Amino acid sequence: MTNSDNLPDAQSVPSGSTVPSGRTLQSHDVVIGLDIGGTKTRGVRFENGQPVADESVGSSNVQNVSREEAAAHLAELFAKIGQGPVSHVYAGAGGIDTDDDAAALAALIEPHVPGARITVVHDSRLLLAAGGASSGVAVIAGTGSAAWGRNGHGEEARAGGWGYLLGDEGSGYWLGREAVRHSLRRMNQGLEPDDLTRALLVSCGVDDPNKLIALFHSSATGRRYWAQQARLVVEAADSGHRISQQLVDQAGHDLADMAAQVLRQLRLDGPVILGSGLGMNVVRLQDAFRTRLAAAGVTDVRVLDQDPVFGVLQLVGEQD
Repeated sequence: MTNSDNLPDAQSVPSGSTVPSGRTLQSHDVVIGLDIGGTKTRGVRFENGQPVADESVGSSNVQNVSREEAAAHLAELFAKIGQGPVSHVYAGAGGIDTDDDAAALAALIEPHVPGARITVVHDSRLLLAAGGASSGVAVIAGTGSAAWGRNGHGEEARAGGWGYLLGDEGSGYWLGREAVRHSLRRMNQGLEPDDLTRALLVSCGVDDPNKLIALFHSSATGRRYWAQQARLVVEAADSGHRISQQLVDQAGHDLADMAAQVLRQLRLDGPVILGSGLGMNVVRLQDAFRTRLAAAGVTDVRVLDQDPVFGVLQLVGEQD
């Protein structure tokens, strides 16, 4: 059980990279919102404040793919969502921890939208806006995990989001890795594979838990591969598998602890908005998340009901 009091201090996050600036958004301007995750890049083209194109391609996050792959995916995406003058591109991406990170991603986007204003921020900022809040804490529970918040004075703080080698507790990757660890512990104890292990072996195409070790460290698998195995833990938990239930509950608790840490640092009592794939779709995780925060006196907890990319218009409006 993670104790939120023992978590590291939340970090400040970059304000983003913007080029060029100084122009007020007009109602007829074209805005493109990008949500760049570990698995895919989603782009929505807004005209007159309405979405007119919505497409997805592979990840453009250079923490997950090469710079060349990221550039190719962005080229594919912009070809799909339409060419022509664009006023503003607002991109949220995981791993935007410094102004240099933001500027590097902006440089990949710029050739596709010459003359546009480009803003790059950590993807948790999209989530908060999509939840209809200008202040509060957004919690990402997807391939990775992070909590980011902002208060009414413009102060920002973050907890987690360090990547899978350093953290990402409560994420899809964390659940997938814990399924492997559970299976290996049973093997070491001389126990037969249980429901979770059997499902994992089938999904991974191996016939013995011992083979999971080499597979886990193989270049043929990676962060996204193991994050996709989280569904096996969720399915086993729904079927009554006790260890899987404990893992999903722990994921919810760890995410709540990150949120509580940011709330304390920013002197907020809410709202907390939970989003991304696991956060929006796994009821047991949502229940554990709410219960943990309620124990800390936090009651304004919301599950995002629209994808984060639709927070872009609010953010553009706030910026201008």
